[in-house]
Amino acid sequence: MTGRYPTKRPIDAAVAGSDTEFDPPAELLSMPWIDIHNHAHTLSWGDREKFALSGCEQMVMMAAAYYWLPYKPVAADDVRFLWDDALNRLAQIRQSHLFDAKLGIGIHTGTRVKDVSELLDLMPDYCALDEVAAVGEIGITASQHVDGWRLAEQKEMMRRQFEIARDANLPAIVHTPADLDGVDIPDRVRGGLPGYELDLSMQQDPVLTGENVKLQATELDIALKDEAGLPDDQMVISHGDQQIAPTVLETTDCYLSFTVSYPWLLGVTAEDVAAVIKEYGSERVLIETDSAGILRGDVFSFKRTLFELYRHGLSEETIKQVAYDNPKSLLS
Repeated sequence: MTGRYPTKRPIDAAVAGSDTEFDPPAELLSMPWIDIHNHAHTLSWGDREKFALSGCEQMVMMAAAYYWLPYKPVAADDVRFLWDDALNRLAQIRQSHLFDAKLGIGIHTGTRVKDVSELLDLMPDYCALDEVAAVGEIGITASQHVDGWRLAEQKEMMRRQFEIARDANLPAIVHTPADLDGVDIPDRVRGGLPGYELDLSMQQDPVLTGENVKLQATELDIALKDEAGLPDDQMVISHGDQQIAPTVLETTDCYLSFTVSYPWLLGVTAEDVAAVIKEYGSERVLIETDSAGILRGDVFSFKRTLFELYRHGLSEETIKQVAYDNPKSLLS
């Protein structure tokens, strides 16, 4: 073997022999992917370009999430402005970056919205647009920013939005609250430097208490989906983790989506995603970035996760199913 290389000293390949040669699948480099949950219209032009350069073929941008306004509660007309603003910018985003971008239209429960019935009456007309691919981001939230929203009111609004998704034959993208008590968050050695433009001191008293608030909210969302008659395969549980995976993947036919753009906040890594896939299969698992301009994220996180899933032992066929085939089927 040493005669193959004109080096003065033997190199590793010559000493180890051919049995250790690494032949990774080239498909990983060019594999397309679909991000079913982000807020990329709040990012810079350059960050959106990174999506395109790293292989994003399609994305669903949630037109409204937490409401960054100087007053609370939020007026219904301001939520509608966010829907309209994202809709207005959509064509130029598509033209600039060449991925197929669509929108999620929904009423987020991150803070209370006044006169919410006005929005619920308007949502079916928005959901009938070709530009709209999902109802979202919606979901029971344990604690609101600045102005609380009672659980009974949240449940009624969620039920109505699930009915709208059912009637429009659209998937519902469901936010689940972070449950950070006792979680050892990676990358956060010191707690004094926030990576999220949210003043947590202004959070209101939670409407969900006790152990595993994320699971409580997930179970409520699933029950409300059932009451509304929305089929399981039209519901995506976002911000998934290993705690809620058994409930979602063992007791329902819903999709479970893992947010990979900010492990420093949610504590979810590619290793966690791989572990869930190995235990439950890849048929109903998705990946999302949830990238937004108001928190520290990583636009390359999706592509990086594909490589990491391979390093954790998943085949390129399984990775493609999670990154491309499953969201393609969901958004058909």
